[in-house]
Amino acid sequence: MSTPLRNRSARRPDHGDVVAGVRTRSIDGIHASVAERLGSASMRYTKTRRALIDVLAETYCPLTVDQIRDNLAAPLSTVYRTLAILEEIRLVHRLTSNTSDFARFELAEDLLGHHHHLECAGCGTMIDITLADQLETDLSRALARLASKRRFAIDNYQLDIVGTCATCRATDRPPQGKRQRLAAVTPAMNASRDRSGSHV
Repeated sequence: MSTPLRNRSARRPDHGDVVAGVRTRSIDGIHASVAERLGSASMRYTKTRRALIDVLAETYCPLTVDQIRDNLAAPLSTVYRTLAILEEIRLVHRLTSNTSDFARFELAEDLLGHHHHLECAGCGTMIDITLADQLETDLSRALARLASKRRFAIDNYQLDIVGTCATCRATDRPPQGKRQRLAAVTPAMNASRDRSGSHV
């Protein structure tokens, strides 16, 4: 069951250090950047491509192909083809997870803004969140220290915070996918990580 994505407002307020919603640029600014990048790749900004960018820009969560198609008047083959083109030139990012069998798609971070995800282990839904500037700075420093100890250079990072959404908690939906099978292993893995000193 999908909910239409139209009429979602820009950046929704939340509390404290976490803010639901991400978009840091106007829709017009996003379209201008997409048109420029497509033009530099000698591609046209067709009506279908523009409509798909609209769908991804008007929501605050990565979407499955079915969710995109529910909000886009185009055949499934056209949706797949358009996503493949936009992904190839790095305008759209594909997300996969252990909690869902379905890939989800969102605008590239340079269009949408730096953010993280709340990910439901029951239904696989992902929600975009941003952190307060100071918290993001502290996290960035902690990750840089950890990477330095491992002689690793970080290009970028995005956190997926796994839990259970309100809908799944209300319906007692069990975790899906690989997370359910790994549940018994995870505490032991975390304990060994703690002993190695590799945690943030």
